[in-house]
Amino acid sequence: MKVVYDLSQMPALTGSVVTDGMFDGVHLGHHQLFRKVVQESKRMGLPSVLLTYWPHPRHVLSPTQEKLQLLTSLEEKAELVEEQGIDYMLVMAFTKKFSNISHELFVRDILVEGLHTKKLIIGHDHQFGKDRKGNVEYLKEAGEVYGFEVQQIGKQEVEQITVSSTKIRYALKNHLTESASHFLGRPYSLQGTVVEGDKKGRTIGFPTANIKPDEADKLVPADGVYATRIWIEKLPYSSMTNIGFRPTVNGKIHRIETHVIDFTGDLYGKKVRLEFIAPIRDEIKFSSLEELKQQLSHDQEMALKMLF
Repeated sequence: MKVVYDLSQMPALTGSVVTDGMFDGVHLGHHQLFRKVVQESKRMGLPSVLLTYWPHPRHVLSPTQEKLQLLTSLEEKAELVEEQGIDYMLVMAFTKKFSNISHELFVRDILVEGLHTKKLIIGHDHQFGKDRKGNVEYLKEAGEVYGFEVQQIGKQEVEQITVSSTKIRYALKNHLTESASHFLGRPYSLQGTVVEGDKKGRTIGFPTANIKPDEADKLVPADGVYATRIWIEKLPYSSMTNIGFRPTVNGKIHRIETHVIDFTGDLYGKKVRLEFIAPIRDEIKFSSLEELKQQLSHDQEMALKMLF
């Protein structure tokens, strides 16, 4: 798959099959839509194009509100979309100026003149353009004028999957990691870089990698201890992860700390991917480091059972 960051950089297409949206999380509901796009592109002998936006429109249009936490960074989205067999992912820069483009100009300038769309496949509640005035009825009218077909995924068909990005966010914020994995079709993960911590874990036999997420707006699951899988240089390792303030050592900084089981080596500066498999327990304060050490031994046993 080729990722393109400006419409002017798209290759000259004689036609395309297009879908349009944010697709945060690239979950099972999105997979269903992508399958139809790929099937149609093969049937028609045309390339498939996923049109998406960055940053998230809500971050631009409602900057004073609490930022929406994202399930996928742009890099993660590209990797997941590529797995679905899409040919091109066009990332349009979402700015206030872009948000003022009318739905008529969006269709003419982007879908028709830019992508030479021959078929557009969209969700049942698709809206677009300034003030979200564009809808499926307008698209069908425009399709008759410009010569492209519109296929809308019916509400009943989508609801059979009963999955949404909102449901996944709720699950991750409420220790329902396995439910999130079910909706996503894979474990929820985040990518980050290992940075220096205070090295207290190694003093009790449980050294940890302090992970800083690469995407500042990436959703971090609820505080607690999790069975996790960490990918280091494309290799998976069993691990357990604590998210929170580490109250036993009077921590003041919110951290993601991962103990990589049976691993030795220097991880500082390395980019890793952390997959959340299942919750083990809440983060609690212990009366001593010795009591914490005993609990961590138990946590490790639990993590290994969950991972295998």
